[in-house]
Formats: sequence, C-alpha cells, structure tokens
Amino acid sequence: MPGSGASSSGFEAPGAAAAAQPVPRQNDSSPDSRLEGPNGEPSDLPPRSAGERGGEGGPRQSEAQREKDCVRRIRAQMPEGGLFARHTWRTAAAPFAVGAEMARSLEQMGRVLLQFYRAANRLYELSVEGRQPAWVASWLDQGKPSELVARQRAEAFQRELPSVIRPDLLWTEEGLALVELDSVPGGIGLTGWLNRAYAREGWPVLGGEDGMVQGFASIFGGARRVHIVISEEAATYRPEMVWLSGQIPQPPMAVRGTDFTDFAAGDAVYRFFELFDLPQVACAEAVIGGAAAGRLRMTPPPKPLFEEKLLLALLWNRNLREFWRRELGEGFFRRMQEWVPYTWVVDPAPLPAQGSIPGLELTDWRQLGESTQRERELVLKVSGFSERAWGSRGVYYGADLSQSEWRAAVEEALASFPRTPYILQRFRRPKPVAVRWYDPGVDRVESMAGRVRLCPYYFVAGRGDGARARLGGVLATVCPADKKIIHGMSTAVLAPCRA
Repeated sequence: MPGSGASSSGFEAPGAAAAAQPVPRQNDSSPDSRLEGPNGEPSDLPPRSAGERGGEGGPRQSEAQREKDCVRRIRAQMPEGGLFARHTWRTAAAPFAVGAEMARSLEQMGRVLLQFYRAANRLYELSVEGRQPAWVASWLDQGKPSELVARQRAEAFQRELPSVIRPDLLWTEEGLALVELDSVPGGIGLTGWLNRAYAREGWPVLGGEDGMVQGFASIFGGARRVHIVISEEAATYRPEMVWLSGQIPQPPMAVRGTDFTDFAAGDAVYRFFELFDLPQVACAEAVIGGAAAGRLRMTPPPKPLFEEKLLLALLWNRNLREFWRRELGEGFFRRMQEWVPYTWVVDPAPLPAQGSIPGLELTDWRQLGESTQRERELVLKVSGFSERAWGSRGVYYGADLSQSEWRAAVEEALASFPRTPYILQRFRRPKPVAVRWYDPGVDRVESMAGRVRLCPYYFVAGRGDGARARLGGVLATVCPADKKIIHGMSTAVLAPCRA
C-alpha cells in the first residue's frame, strides 16, 4: 500500500533516519574490528572536516559533539511541511552500514524481482487462457469487482508492470528474508531526502545522493507532464511527494487530489492509491480510461494481482515449480526461494482423506488454530485488496498471541477467504542490531538495541523486454528490540543505507 506495509516484518514507513550497525559479537569489540566510515573514521561517527580534525588552527572536536552537530545539520534540512503528515521518527547519527557483500546483493536484487513480476504476470495470463491451473487466476481475482478484473485482463494493460518495486527485507542471522513486495510504496520522497541529507554530510549512500530522485523521474519515459494522484487513504505521504516533485524539473510534476481531472494527451499519472480504494477516487475512471485508450501513461497499472501478497505463496506451490523454473531460470528461482520464507494461501477447501498441507502436516486449516506456541512461529496476514492489507493492520504473529487470539485469527482468515484471502508465512526472526540516534529531549546521541527492516527501491525504466530495474536507495527501519513487528512507530529510527 502507499507506504511500506507492516510486513511480517511489519512496517509502514512513517519517518526518517537512523544509523545502525549489527551488534558486535563479544569477541569482536576491539577498535580494530569496527567497520570504518569515510576517511577511515569509525563507522558510527560522521566524517570530519579539516577544522574538526584540529587543522587550520582549530581545536579538535569531541566525537560526541561531532555526532550531535552532524544530526543537527541534518534535522535543519527538513522541509518546512515535513515529509510524513502527523508522524515522527528518531533521527540517526549516520547511515545504516550493510557491508560490501550485502550492498552487492541489494544492487542485484532488482533484476530478479523484475523477472519475478514478469513471470507472475505471465502466470496470471496463462491461467485465464486455461494453459496454467485455473485456481491461480481464481485466487488472484477473489473479491475483486468484475469491472476491475476486466481492466486487469484488458489488452491495453496486458504487458504493463509496476515501475517501482520495493521489497520488505528482514535482516536475519541466515541472511535476507523477503516477506512482502510493494508496488505502491510510500517512502520514495523520504528516502530521497535522507540520501541527499546524509550524502551532503560526506557519507556515501547506496543509490547515490540523487538516486531516488533520478530514479523516480526515469519511470515516466517521454511524458509531457506528470500528475501524482494521492488518495485520502494515502494522505500521510502527500508531504514527501510534494518534496519529491519539487526536486524534478523535467518532466514537470504536480501532486493532485482525487478530484483532479484536467489530464491532457501525453501526460503520465503516478497512481498513489491502492485499487481497493477506487470507489473513493473520483478521477479513477478518467485516469484508467485514459490509460486504456492510450492517451495517458499510468503507473502502476490497474492490475490488483501486483497488490496481492499471495504471489509469494504461488512461488512455493509445488504444482507451479516447473513454470517458475522455466520463467525465472534456475538461478533466479533458487534465489527467490532463498529469500522468500515458505508461504501458504489459507484456502479452506477440504483436502482428500489422506491429504495434508505441505510443510505443516495439517489435514484441515482449523487445526492451525490449535497449534502450540512453539509451533506458531508463523505470521498470518491479509493478502491484499483491503484497507487492512497495509501498515501493521491485518498482521498476526502467532507466537505473540494467546491460544484464543490465535484461534480467532485463523477463523477470521478462513471466513474471509471468498472476499479477502489471507496468507500464512514462516516467521524469520530479525537479528539484533545497535543504532545511534539523536534524542532532542536531552540533546544527546543515544544507543538503541533494535531489529532492522531494509527497503530497497528499484525504478523500472523502459518497457517490455527492454525494461531495466535500477536501485535508487535503501531505507533502513530500526525498531526497539522488543518489537516483533517492524513498522514506522515513533520510536523507530530510520536511515539511508551505505555499504
């Protein structure tokens, strides 16, 4: 949804920056073992100017003072209207360091995810045609109005894919866990602002100082002008998009409300609302109809399949394994299964007498409600097409609930299947990290133990087979260590990332 989701990581990005490092092992705490930042500095300190090093006749600043001064300068750059309406966050002392190997993985992930979207689009198309199982399209169309299903299948949108791809990645002891994919993400303007603010303090950031701004501008091709249409449901993100549009001279951009209809041939529209919200968007028909007729360019396209988390369950379905291998290639298929935790669609259809749900050894989904706390290292969440499918709403972490609460969540998921399917996903625990952030109440940089979610933003320029996904930046969200679901709470520290 607009905004990050509360992934099983659980996050709806509401804030700005925080710097973090993995918590050192006990035998890894010597000064020589610390990662280094610019100019050979310890990684949790800002780079020094000549005066700060004691050059040019000036006294050398204390490390604590340097940190504070750096954060104050960053906070002073905040746009007058802020970036997220009615939301605050903790400001980081430095970008979050992921290391060179992780940085390479994040750079390369966009290619894999773009191919996954191509393959998912093809799977739906073949299912509709009867050349892949009919239940694929049936699941993806579940609960959608017939008019929207018809739009999704229209020839005008057949090859159209989202132009912004943002996965929600938990950093675990075993590596990255890709728990959600968001095709209508918030945080684009925020991450662009963070990249620029920290880069201007001398930090190298993933994507570069203007990677987010340039990436967003690149997705509109030769559009005459761009209209960013934001619904009331997504109004929290209006300030960041106002800031972002102001950084892009060409093509000219403007943020619009849902009652705007003055679109002209050759314009592009960025759809900053999810498709469940269409009845509240007065200009929806003007936008979708104009795109269908070829007068407008619209992204993301009006295809609700890309707003369904159950795409990740289809990746794990044994009946589709050969399709995924063929469409992704063996290497990309293996990488997707390494990243994505095992995921199921919670479909209450009865099983044969000797049938069981793979990986769970259940013969009926209601048996899930009786599982023990140890067996409930699982996350239940709304798949999509619902106001509860984004943010931390509609997410249930089994081990954190009582038996009765978990049973009720399972019953709700089963009852809602005809309208709003749920998915079940294995929980992968984020590893502990430590982050330094500025507390204005005491005018001091503090340390916080936490867990992190990484959100890289990939911008898809070009169309069809010539499209390429480019990393624009990575947003790190560090929540206090006692929080099981990572989202943009006011105690979260947000930061751009660096190698």
